[in-house]
Amino acid sequence: LRRLKEAQPDLSAAADLQIELLQVQRRIQTRVPLPSIRLEAKYLNDLLKSGPILQFEHLPVNWSDLRFLLRATATAMRNHDALDEADYRRAEELARQSERLPGIVRAWYEAVRPGATPIGPELSGLESVLQQAMRPFLTRAGDAVMARSDLAGGTHGTCPLCGGEPDLAVITAAADRLLICGRCAARWRFESLTCPFCLNADRSRITSFASRDGQYRLYACDVCERSLKAYDARRAARPVMPAVDSVATLPLDAAAMQKGYK
Repeated sequence: LRRLKEAQPDLSAAADLQIELLQVQRRIQTRVPLPSIRLEAKYLNDLLKSGPILQFEHLPVNWSDLRFLLRATATAMRNHDALDEADYRRAEELARQSERLPGIVRAWYEAVRPGATPIGPELSGLESVLQQAMRPFLTRAGDAVMARSDLAGGTHGTCPLCGGEPDLAVITAAADRLLICGRCAARWRFESLTCPFCLNADRSRITSFASRDGQYRLYACDVCERSLKAYDARRAARPVMPAVDSVATLPLDAAAMQKGYK
């Protein structure tokens, strides 16, 4: 991220925010325990048939640590103008609600699942704060499951572990596309030219364009008008790094928005 700042000074603000968030999360990450789920390959693969593997009860959340992460995340985002004053104060208030916090976080976590109740007004505008604050617990659980399952049963556009949406993709040396969950960082194979958001597979209605150096690609769907960025690892000198690549591809986001994609 620091090298990215030097190479592209216009991305400095976004890189600085990402650095601060990573430093906050690292303070907690090293002591997060394993999720409370049977970590056996056959058991995990069988669970894929009935929907996302990780239930809220499986997550190794330490509520004291989460309250710290909520406050620190909101402060970092506010300091870098990524959160307005009203939402910052709401995040601070949320961190103080010890008794209500588990139920509120559960509602946020489960809202992405089919048939679930959408998040209420008390969480509207705080989704990104919660996502960053929960990241140490979600990625710990995701890493533990991925180490014991290849997610071979994951054929949907949403994460087979937590049900979240992909935030990035990587094109492997074998030209496969792996989607990367924006919540737990799980990775799963998905058809290269199918939209993960609406499952449109009509290739004539998928627009693709690349960054000038060819390191990144963006796939945009003309049906649902959403887009997804991808890191092309086929000739890359390093593996995909979502924390870095999500910042490095902000110019692609801007280009997609100019073309009318979300």
